Amino acid sequence: MMKTLQNILDQRNLSALFQPIMDLSRGTILGYEGLIRGPADSLLHSPINLFAVAKQQGLALETEMLSRQIVLESFAALDLPGKLFLNVSPEALTHPSFKNGQTLAYLEKIGLDPARVIIEITENQPTFDFQGMRNALLHYREMGFQIAIDDLGEGFSSLRLWSELRPEFVKVDMHFVQGVNTDPLKQQFLRSIQQIAESAGTQVIAEGIETSSELQVVCNLDIACGQGYFIARPSPTPPLTATPMVSAQINLAAHSYSASANMNVSHNITTEKLLRYIEPAHPETGMDKIQARFSSDASLRAIPVVRNGVPAGLIERQHYMASMAAGELVHRESGTWCNNEPLLVDKSTAIQELSLFLTESDSAHLIANFIITDQGRYIGLGDAQSLLREITRLQIESARYADPLTSLPGNVPVNTHIEELLHQGKSFAVCHADLDDLSAFNETYGYAKGDEAIQLTGRLLGLACDPRLDFIGHIGGDDFVMVMQSNDWEKRCQQVLASFTKTSAALTETGHRAIGGHLNASSQGDTAHHMQPTLSIGIIWVTPEMFPSRHEIAAAAVIAKERAKNKPGNSLFIKRQRLHSHKATRTQHELMEVKYG
Repeated sequence: MMKTLQNILDQRNLSALFQPIMDLSRGTILGYEGLIRGPADSLLHSPINLFAVAKQQGLALETEMLSRQIVLESFAALDLPGKLFLNVSPEALTHPSFKNGQTLAYLEKIGLDPARVIIEITENQPTFDFQGMRNALLHYREMGFQIAIDDLGEGFSSLRLWSELRPEFVKVDMHFVQGVNTDPLKQQFLRSIQQIAESAGTQVIAEGIETSSELQVVCNLDIACGQGYFIARPSPTPPLTATPMVSAQINLAAHSYSASANMNVSHNITTEKLLRYIEPAHPETGMDKIQARFSSDASLRAIPVVRNGVPAGLIERQHYMASMAAGELVHRESGTWCNNEPLLVDKSTAIQELSLFLTESDSAHLIANFIITDQGRYIGLGDAQSLLREITRLQIESARYADPLTSLPGNVPVNTHIEELLHQGKSFAVCHADLDDLSAFNETYGYAKGDEAIQLTGRLLGLACDPRLDFIGHIGGDDFVMVMQSNDWEKRCQQVLASFTKTSAALTETGHRAIGGHLNASSQGDTAHHMQPTLSIGIIWVTPEMFPSRHEIAAAAVIAKERAKNKPGNSLFIKRQRLHSHKATRTQHELMEVKYG
């Protein structure tokens, strides 16, 4: 074995694989983790075996140095975009041969900017020299490198490493990611890590994402980045963009306000609900048996082909009958003429996600039947008709909670969203917007024109929201609520008022614009001058400590809105409140009144 390992090192007989790391807020690839493999025909192909033998035989440093060079060379040769996550052990990190600039010199040689390289600390044994590691990493930061800690929650001292080293990235061990969609404790762990990361200025990478449901939860928890088999497997030629299924899932999470609007009617509805079990055929099943099954059951639309529990194909009735009529099936086994690349859908896939994937994919996936799996094993079939029926039912249910005029979420989803943020311990701004003098406007221009004013307001408010962070609802009449977590929420509200000032004039006649309003006659015959409709926004800043429930939030937001309406013109009123550090009393911190137009 010694000779074999030494030969591998002498001949540089190692190869690099790269696994994408997704930026979940943008749906783009942030970079790639570089992985190493030994010769394919060797017991040392596995990196676990490779480095175990290297350590046993005193060649750990040489093996790691060569691995690093191979990864850097391959990354540069492939001209991959984004950053490279380069695995480095604590032992190598503090070794003089690493610190003296060999890696930096090698980067210069292959033309790779150190700013694109992230040193990923892989901890496989206890680390005691924290000060030495900290000094070393400060040295590498000065040269332009960034730092990541691998397997947070799994290593011997990873939390202390985070505290001591202050890395730009932390990777959460896959144990806390896999199954997170069904494990509240894992969700709480990720939520806590994310809160710490926000305070530390660190980006979290969730490792081991293997299902769409896991990705959905990770996105909902605002985790910055993700990595795992569902996104892409390690490959010598990795993808440069996300797959359609991953893009659909990230897009679905990015528009979480829509999901929140429907959460009380569609939460946890997955592809498993569409499942119906059909006895599968074996790849060697003969044509006569397939024909007998279709002949004896007129309702049978497809037969799955399965080998050892794993889907191998799908026989569609329509295609089968057409092929038989053309004389193409004589004396052939099923495995040679069925669809060998059927659509496989995990049972945990949300039906909205599946629907989005099918509608955004090319026509090859617009098929009648698909195979439903559980961890890659066949459990049944689904069909497009059942999917359409279920989506239609959900849309009808969702419409019960949406305003018919603007199609924006109504009171129920707004309340649900606020309660969820309180449960998560989040702070956010609640902006209550209201049109002024709309009744008089309706009397002059008619209710259809008034509806147009309401729809315009909804569009302007919606454009001001960041779909990844903010939520907009229409709670009735001419009242809207924005629940905003974007950092620049105040600027966004100011932009709404400025936009309303410019665009609302188009709702009125030229003559009325010239006099700054319109005249209405009362029932007593008196004539009153009314201003054109204006927009008032009252805002409160919410923390869970100050507002224990949505009821107190709603009451405070209404008061803020009324204060805004007391100001003439398009107005913004902000009431910021701060909780004393050692008291439960609420004190007014700041009041702000702004007038536009």
